[in-house]
Amino acid sequence: MYHAGLVLEGGGMKGLYTAGVLDFFLEKGIEFDRCYGVSMGSCLMCSYLSKQPGRGFRTVADNLNDKNYCGFYSLITTGDIFNADMCYNRIPNELDPYDYETAHSYPGKAYAVITDIESGKPVYYEMKDYRKDIVAIQASSSMPLVSRIVEIDGGKYLDGGIADCIPIMKSLKDGNRKNIVVMTKEEGYRREPFSMLGMAKIRYRKYPYLIHDLAIRHDRYNRTLDFLEKEQARGNVFVIRPKKASKVGRIEKSREKLEDLYKQGYEDAKACYDDMIAYLEK
Repeated sequence: MYHAGLVLEGGGMKGLYTAGVLDFFLEKGIEFDRCYGVSMGSCLMCSYLSKQPGRGFRTVADNLNDKNYCGFYSLITTGDIFNADMCYNRIPNELDPYDYETAHSYPGKAYAVITDIESGKPVYYEMKDYRKDIVAIQASSSMPLVSRIVEIDGGKYLDGGIADCIPIMKSLKDGNRKNIVVMTKEEGYRREPFSMLGMAKIRYRKYPYLIHDLAIRHDRYNRTLDFLEKEQARGNVFVIRPKKASKVGRIEKSREKLEDLYKQGYEDAKACYDDMIAYLEK
């Protein structure tokens, strides 16, 4: 196990790129003593921690044609564009069983990043009991406007990417001098302002700090990108990300596109393997 941080960006179904990277890590037996997952990154982190290669891809791609999994039908019938019962109950407990025992025995620590909508601050929820704590994965993946607010121990939470899209600073504060950052956005990408801010102001009028987070999210994200680029140039962080823009949407119905993106992540991780190991062991 490497004394290093593994930071996993979100991005909806673009996260199948991350699934490919993580499956290569599993193949090589690469482990990190601190893992941080945001939104879809937190979902895929779970299958990595349980050492179930292929599961991250399957849990998305094998359910594309089920109207109960994701889409408008789920949104109007449950209030969540990704059906919460299916994603966080039926899939891990029935359709593609999760290896809870292996996940619980992972020797490192793992955190799901969630946004406290009352304070606007990120919360780094430590995963200890994966049956109980899966609610934090749900919260981390609950996109604004198309998901219900998730309550945990009296607090109210939504997508971790609202408050901290790429938790590199948290990893550094935790003492990780080396960090592997897996991103789903291509080189040169810059985030634009949230296009549905007006609607968010109406929907979340009781939560001014959340509205503020949504208004500045693009600036915060782009500043993090600037920081990563500087640290990468200095050899202080190792970034794995797509080299070109993906045609996969945040909600994608083409299995072929998802499979191509998954393979791209696997091949990119394979191509940079020697350099990454040299960085980790330096």
